[in-house]
Amino acid sequence: MPRPTPTGPPQPAAIIGAGIAGIATAVRLAVQGHRVTVFEAQESFGGKMHQLELPGGYRFDGGPSLFTLPHLVDELFQLAGRNPHDYFRYQRLDPITQYFFADGTRLTAWADEEQFAREVEEKLRVPAAEVLRFLRRSGRAYEATAGTFLQKSLHKAGTYLSPEVLKALAALPQLGLTSTMHQRHAAAFSDPRLVQLFDRFATYNGSDPYQAPATLSMIPHLEHGLGAFYPEGGIYAIAQSLVRLAEELGVEFRYQEPVLEILTNKGAVTGVRTPKGDYEFSVVVSNMDVVPTYRRLLPRQPAPERTLGQPRSSSALIFYWGIAQRFPELGVHNIFFSQDYKREFDAIFRDKTISPDPTVYVNITAGHTPTDAPAGHENWFVMINVPHHEGQNWPELIAQTRQAVLRRVSQALGADVASLIRAEQVWDPPGIEARTSSFGGALYGSSSNNTLAAFLRHPNFSGQLAGLYFCGGSVHPGGGIPLCLLSARIVSSLIKN
Repeated sequence: MPRPTPTGPPQPAAIIGAGIAGIATAVRLAVQGHRVTVFEAQESFGGKMHQLELPGGYRFDGGPSLFTLPHLVDELFQLAGRNPHDYFRYQRLDPITQYFFADGTRLTAWADEEQFAREVEEKLRVPAAEVLRFLRRSGRAYEATAGTFLQKSLHKAGTYLSPEVLKALAALPQLGLTSTMHQRHAAAFSDPRLVQLFDRFATYNGSDPYQAPATLSMIPHLEHGLGAFYPEGGIYAIAQSLVRLAEELGVEFRYQEPVLEILTNKGAVTGVRTPKGDYEFSVVVSNMDVVPTYRRLLPRQPAPERTLGQPRSSSALIFYWGIAQRFPELGVHNIFFSQDYKREFDAIFRDKTISPDPTVYVNITAGHTPTDAPAGHENWFVMINVPHHEGQNWPELIAQTRQAVLRRVSQALGADVASLIRAEQVWDPPGIEARTSSFGGALYGSSSNNTLAAFLRHPNFSGQLAGLYFCGGSVHPGGGIPLCLLSARIVSSLIKN
């Protein structure tokens, strides 16, 4: 166990990385009275949650595109005694997603569970009662376990003495610890299209539904039970509003100043080293991926090899396209499913390549934020799940996948999409790794392709160095906006206590 962080007045704290978890941690520590400095290698904040603009007037959210559990953002403003709506506003999406299946079937995921169930019954002939039964079971499992497995450290004995553990134990029979997501969904539904729809939620943490435990079948509850939301101004507005709050609380952001080493002495952190010099800190929080944190910033410390060697999550290949047409049948979130889902995930996780027939996700924000594209145009964020970077021939894979994506989307929409592209940029796994220090470009650190994956994630504190903590998608409780925000909450509670 690590030595305790020094008690007494709040200590000066350094945060490595201005990703969403680092920003949220900065806010929480500032509220606790710490003097906080955030060191960021890039020219601005956000990490994967950045934005970009392409010639012709197209703006894109660069990384995350789905927003759930907005109360986790509101909570940060409330902790600081601010009204969240003075900084940040959002609206509930309805519908949430438009699904296009390979056989030509189209399905709308409505926000209301009963309306969605009726849609499934009408389009796929699956009884609405079966859909509702599954969704409500998912909700009960989430409510019973989130308090233990998502909101607290799994690596502290006190967690297992809390009342929430009793709820989690009672829910164990529903969690499906001995089966996979796909097995759970195939047992629940006879229509393979609906199975495929629910299988896709494994991608929310970069995993394979044919390997990931059925525990993850609670993920649909985040959208269908609790809702999906759209922030005014796009996802980047989350980072913008929280940085504004952090700066008002006295947090200092030092951009284009990467941390080169975490300084230590006698089992405790003493500060950080950057190209501009050494800084003294008794509390250091790394929002950098845990692998480069150890490999690059702690070269003289023993690394937890078992943890760092866990299989990586998937990465992403993203095409940012300015499209010279509006498609009224498309919403904010759109999924164009592949014909053979098993083949697609085998390609990613077994063969470390991209299926010739990948599922395509298209995010379009211009319908809600008209300034994101010229009048009559749309900004398409086109993403494909791909393996993390292990030396693949990405230029060749990108060229092949681009053609496959265009064929799939053009066929579904009855339009020559390639002829409508007016601006284009590509972000691939090596590029993701270079910009965000995500090991191999893996979006969520390690995958969740085994039952114990949650417990094998790196804890939010160091077991070797007092004063060293970890937040972000590569550590507990995982990747994605809500879990990154929860990692900040866990870290702040550990430092406070």
